[in-house]
Amino acid sequence: MEFAELISTPKLDGVILHAPFQEPIDGTLCITGHHLIVSTRKENVQELWLLIQAIDAVEKKQHSSSNQNNGISMGGGTIVLKCKDFRQLQLDIASGNDFLNVYSSIERLANLDKPELSYPFFYRPMYNILEDGHSLFPLEAEFAKLLATEEWRISHVNRNYSVCKTYSSVIIAPKAIDDNTLIASASFREGGRFPVLSYRHENGAILLRSSQPLLGNSNKRSRDDERILTAVLGPHKKGYIIDTRSSNLVSLCKGKGGGTEPDGHYTQWNKIFKNLDKLVKCDGSVLDHFNKLIDACNDVTISSDKWLSRLESSHWLTHVQNVLSTACLVAQCLDKDGASVLVHGTSGMDATLVVTSLAQMILNPDCRTARGLQALIEREWLQAGHPFQLRHSKFCYSNVRSKNHQPTFLLFLDCIHQLHYQFPYSFEFNTQMLIVIFEHSYFSNFGTFVGNNEKERKDLQLAEATTSFWSYLNRPEVMTNFLNPLYEPNKSAIWPSIAPVSLVLWDDLYLRWIIDQKYQRSAARKIQQLIQNDKDLRTKAIRMRKQLVDLQKELLSLNLETEVESED
Repeated sequence: MEFAELISTPKLDGVILHAPFQEPIDGTLCITGHHLIVSTRKENVQELWLLIQAIDAVEKKQHSSSNQNNGISMGGGTIVLKCKDFRQLQLDIASGNDFLNVYSSIERLANLDKPELSYPFFYRPMYNILEDGHSLFPLEAEFAKLLATEEWRISHVNRNYSVCKTYSSVIIAPKAIDDNTLIASASFREGGRFPVLSYRHENGAILLRSSQPLLGNSNKRSRDDERILTAVLGPHKKGYIIDTRSSNLVSLCKGKGGGTEPDGHYTQWNKIFKNLDKLVKCDGSVLDHFNKLIDACNDVTISSDKWLSRLESSHWLTHVQNVLSTACLVAQCLDKDGASVLVHGTSGMDATLVVTSLAQMILNPDCRTARGLQALIEREWLQAGHPFQLRHSKFCYSNVRSKNHQPTFLLFLDCIHQLHYQFPYSFEFNTQMLIVIFEHSYFSNFGTFVGNNEKERKDLQLAEATTSFWSYLNRPEVMTNFLNPLYEPNKSAIWPSIAPVSLVLWDDLYLRWIIDQKYQRSAARKIQQLIQNDKDLRTKAIRMRKQLVDLQKELLSLNLETEVESED
């Protein structure tokens, strides 16, 4: 298929663009296979380059006009583009035919569902690649210290993705457990997602994740699965199973063949149910709640009372609170109790990953660095099989979204934002880096978030055909913009308040096209400059101090030589 076949009107003059925080632009619209471009000959007017993948919904409002016989005919109209970064753009087109052609062209291009037709496969960077982000965080390197012990090993049992198609080809497994046991346990878990290592705390406590066991109505048992969990705990130790579902949902899942671990067969494990059902069920309700939040943010006419009411009724911050609460519980079990924890819901690809990732963010200071966050996203989201392609193909504005479209990853980033808000000195990166990661997970020049799991990415040959987002982000001139000038390394755990009064709306993200952020950006640049000047002064003072010491040594040497000569 050629992109030209989908584009009825590739170029059109006299299009008026309305965009946030700028005057309307009367210019030329160009439609390519991957971009909308609006340019003008006026000086000091920035042209628009919009990746079509960024468009979540296209709406048309056709205008009517009167002809010479006082009849009504259809004239041009307005096309509204609602984007996945919450921006809303408007194109005014005078001609009726051109209006319909442009609308249909954008609609067709915005709904292509083949990953290999997306822009990352056509993008070629105009800069040197300093490091290949596709191979930057191999699992073996991330767990190198742990693998040097006598407790854990690398398993290639899933090398062909035949055991679990959503796991990576490399698995970290207990040394006491052979591959046959892993295979048998996989048949007992939803989607083959048997218990795997997520994190080892400094006190030796282990964090595991998996999917639900497949008990069925007969309460089927898996001794191999029990053997894995026993090997992780060791004799006479207790652990916790954090099931991210309510007991009611577990009962419903059991009626469909699933369930939770029977107490009689997992005697060393204490079970705790957490009500994150809306994240686990993937019924679209979380996205519906998020849509209510964005609708409220976009309504600039409502009063303060109604705004607060609509914010509360969206339940978005309730989801944030519930997830943070569960992550804190997991972190407390690991850190305070020294107990190992297994986290799972139904499939283990949504709420499970949010909770295990945030628990590490709370406990592990490495995750609060720029590289550490990237490594965390790689192993807990990309390598762990979070279906980005499925979850992010549509967003909050689309009318054709399904139950598979969920903002789970955005919820994770919002929770990091809450931690950053409460502990602003403990993160090497600023919240703008979180926003950039959010954007590229939904639409990007890069291939990092294409596909639903490692198997699909290998089938698509992403490492050979696309550039990694991490390769771009880690370029010094880029990363400098996302470093926190107030950062002071903190080796301790950070324990956030989860009280409702402590949680805040992420206005830098959700309101950035409603409230102009230029003053905040200007203030941030000034802070960065002041801190840089302070660093420069410190460097200069250290250099002068060193020069002074060298001068003193030289004077002392001259004095000694003078004394020797006088004695002679």
